[in-house]
Amino acid sequence: MSDDVIAAVEAHLVDCLGTPSGRAGVTFLGMEPIEVLRFGPAGDGLVRYVTLGMSRHPLPDPRSPVVEPVTGPRAELVLTVRGSRDDVLRPLAVLAAAPFVEGTRPTAGSSFDLGAPLCAGATVRAVLLGEPDGLVADIPLADAGDGTPRGPVHVFPLLPMTADEAAWKRSRSAADLEHRWLAAGTDLRDPERLGVPLD
Repeated sequence: MSDDVIAAVEAHLVDCLGTPSGRAGVTFLGMEPIEVLRFGPAGDGLVRYVTLGMSRHPLPDPRSPVVEPVTGPRAELVLTVRGSRDDVLRPLAVLAAAPFVEGTRPTAGSSFDLGAPLCAGATVRAVLLGEPDGLVADIPLADAGDGTPRGPVHVFPLLPMTADEAAWKRSRSAADLEHRWLAAGTDLRDPERLGVPLD
């Protein structure tokens, strides 16, 4: 039943972003593979990397020891950068696998420390999850084989942060950091950017 979910998600991504220009898979011990699809570069030089496989199963609920096998929420991740940065593939796959390894449920405003630069030459070492249903609309799923309704797949944009920005966000809020970015005209698609002033 998970194969039809993955097929529906990939078809939706192709409708929204066009034909992938590349794909790679990462396998973690005891887990099904996570793929990352590359779309672009587009005419503006932007490349989008989207996970495929995180939505295979509903996300765990940390408040419950039971994982809802059908109706629980599902998700994928999208990262937009300037130019091809194919070394982001593994960090993205790790982020996509993390909820199932750690028993967490990602939500808009949550953040993750990568423990290393996002890619070669990057100044950003963490990511903030933005609001879904934007660049890639929520993906509707057909009912399960027994008629049980399934919720949509949410595609969360990843907003890269420097270490200082991530620490500031933890002490303040995601909304405060996003306001700083907006006020400074920060280009979040540049992984080598300087951090926003945080006074």
